[in-house]
Amino acid sequence: MSVARNEEQPECYLPDRHKAVTPPRRQEAGARNSAASPPEARAFLGDCRFELGGRQYVPLVIGGMGVGISTPALALEAVRLGGIGHLSDAMLPAVVDREQGTHFVRTKLKRFKANVGKRDKSGVHFDLDEIAKATRLHVARAVAAKKGPGALFLNCMEKLTMGDARGTLKVRLEAAMDAGIDGITLSAGLHLSSLSLIKDHPRFNDVQLGIIVSSLRALKLFLSRARRIGRLPDFIVVEGPLAGGHLGFGEDWAQHDLATIVGEVVGYLREEELAIVVIAAGGIFSGQDALAMLSLGCAAVQVATRFAITRESGLPKQVKWAYVEATPDDVVVNSLSPTGYPMRMLRSSPALHSRVRPNCEAYGYLLDNNARCAYLDAWYEGAGGSDEGSERPRERTCLCTEMRRFNVWTCGETVSRLKSTLPGDGSGGLRLPSAEEVFNDYLWGDPAGARPLSRAS
Repeated sequence: MSVARNEEQPECYLPDRHKAVTPPRRQEAGARNSAASPPEARAFLGDCRFELGGRQYVPLVIGGMGVGISTPALALEAVRLGGIGHLSDAMLPAVVDREQGTHFVRTKLKRFKANVGKRDKSGVHFDLDEIAKATRLHVARAVAAKKGPGALFLNCMEKLTMGDARGTLKVRLEAAMDAGIDGITLSAGLHLSSLSLIKDHPRFNDVQLGIIVSSLRALKLFLSRARRIGRLPDFIVVEGPLAGGHLGFGEDWAQHDLATIVGEVVGYLREEELAIVVIAAGGIFSGQDALAMLSLGCAAVQVATRFAITRESGLPKQVKWAYVEATPDDVVVNSLSPTGYPMRMLRSSPALHSRVRPNCEAYGYLLDNNARCAYLDAWYEGAGGSDEGSERPRERTCLCTEMRRFNVWTCGETVSRLKSTLPGDGSGGLRLPSAEEVFNDYLWGDPAGARPLSRAS
């Protein structure tokens, strides 16, 4: 492992294959860099850079949070500050309706209204042209507003099968590339055929392409398919078991840890001499947590939970404060999702007590190629079709409807620490931070992790 440094800067660890620079540190950060501090406490994440696609970035990536949580405003703050920001393509027609006043959801519901209340959803499908239009509208508007040295990426979930897994995924990916997205992160699935779907697109070798994995085994499967078409990923996000939302593990998630998985992935890439950027994700709460991941061979880190409560986040304000007030006991990993993946969320999520009729005619994002969904089956088999007034948590939830209503309060394991980071409001209380404040706290925060964001207020 190479170490990039100069005589006045702390060490910044990066893998051998990544170039690194150590830019002059801001004066306020330098003032906190006491000569008496131990070496391991003197480095700041803001001193580091990593290279991807021939460009250098701050090693901080804001992950894509759906539905409508990762707003363009949030993602663009990361771009402005020199990192990488993600949009999410989860339920984009519904998101674009809210943001831009379009009528994609209303149009689809009107088209299939006669099918509402019927179990057979085989006649319900998305209009591919409308999916492409919604994606282009969302991405193009954000691309046009880009300012700064960073990059704008899109998180794309394979598990959004939408009744036509290959057809809808191809349209979503190609429309994002048409609209000028800088990179695409493939998530929520193995994506074994995803690259082949877009290999003929003119920007296939231009856009930065990566995948989220939670095991070396999953990565090997993806790389095997990628080699067949001669296009390896540009980056790999290794997501550990402390992440929020859907997890890439089974019920044994607690038996895994991020550092071990990162070590396995980094070691394998070195053995195979593959120059692919590795980004760690899941439970990274501070700049010092991030530096620990860089010391293991990662080039950058991806974070999300702390940005979910920022002013730029699309979450309603009352939900943000529910995150802030959360305790460790308020967090649960359950099987609520019809996708089959475990999900981490707050126990107080309204979706846990939901009694919502399947809304496939308006949404239907989790219908598989046979027009089936685990929630749809549960509803019509009686698990959810009775006792509609009950407050008893159900086995599954209508994820489309409840995510659209911000009723699924997904969060990382570290959510209970959010309150300790809030800045003061000037009158003895606390306020929600801006994305810039959180971003800079990752880059230049107190190495001891004891000082709240109020220092930047």
